[in-house]
Amino acid sequence: MLSSTVIAFFQRAVVQGIPLLYGSTGEILTEKSGNLNLGIPGIMYMGGISGVIGAFLYENSLKASGAAANAFLAIFIPLISSIIGSLLAGLIYCFLTVTLRANQNVTGLALTTFGVGFGNFFGASLVKITKSDIPSVALSTTSAFFTKKLPFAGTTGWFGKMFFSYGFLAYLAIIIAIICAIFLKRTRGGLHLRAVGENPATADAAGINVNRSKYLATCVGSVIAGLGGLYYVMDYANGVWSNEGFGDRGWLAIALVIFAIWRPNLGILGSILFGGLYIVFLFINGLSLRSQELFKMLPYLVTIIVLVAVSVRKKKENQPPASLGLSYFREDR
Repeated sequence: MLSSTVIAFFQRAVVQGIPLLYGSTGEILTEKSGNLNLGIPGIMYMGGISGVIGAFLYENSLKASGAAANAFLAIFIPLISSIIGSLLAGLIYCFLTVTLRANQNVTGLALTTFGVGFGNFFGASLVKITKSDIPSVALSTTSAFFTKKLPFAGTTGWFGKMFFSYGFLAYLAIIIAIICAIFLKRTRGGLHLRAVGENPATADAAGINVNRSKYLATCVGSVIAGLGGLYYVMDYANGVWSNEGFGDRGWLAIALVIFAIWRPNLGILGSILFGGLYIVFLFINGLSLRSQELFKMLPYLVTIIVLVAVSVRKKKENQPPASLGLSYFREDR
């Protein structure tokens, strides 16, 4: 039998890691096309606040009509709102970097700043609308459907507590990561995408539409990352939106991409490890505030170690795409 402390630690590690898994999976898909999207933290914000806006409007409609919440609508409306918000962010990035060929690093950082500002602006607006005494918005009605556990979680002992006691978005993150891994490794479309990321000129000469591949990969990747923001608000935070509440999770997701050596399936285990490293200080008694902040650096330290190890070994399959971060000029082909 496992101790309650081990079970609690694993559960906390998983719920901390799922937003990182969404972000890293979306970024891996994007980077495989050759686009380096440093706007992932902002996209997660936009996905989160878009879902909050959808949930807020739905809950207000329930209050006005006096109707009971419908499970399908309570999930569908925030979900589709999050998808639309993060897709918009992905389209903005693609238009600037693929169509206009703007610098990808600058565009990504600008998108992060824009996304955080976007989330804080609408978050503060919702607080004013609700006339809340605290700077947060609580959406408990819709959140209850996102946090609902599997019905047999409580009947399978410690195994159920460790693996079945999460909301559906946690399992969706794992499924998406596995699908992306299979797509990139086992399908013709994945081969074409990797070819675009390695050498877009050669891929273009082979008849692959480079711009379309970059648009699709980046926009789908943005939607996946945006779901990480929705998970954080609706599941991890139990439907409570607070400005600046995400912390540095978006940057941790980007670090996880390097740790997983651009493989979505490795990102599943990496996300749990990162989640555990991020909250391990909570299970150590007597730590000062300064020591706690030092422990939060552990995921980044592990990423640096992995990056050094990968660079030393120089195995082709563990390296980033050769054209990562470079704009493609067809005229130079």
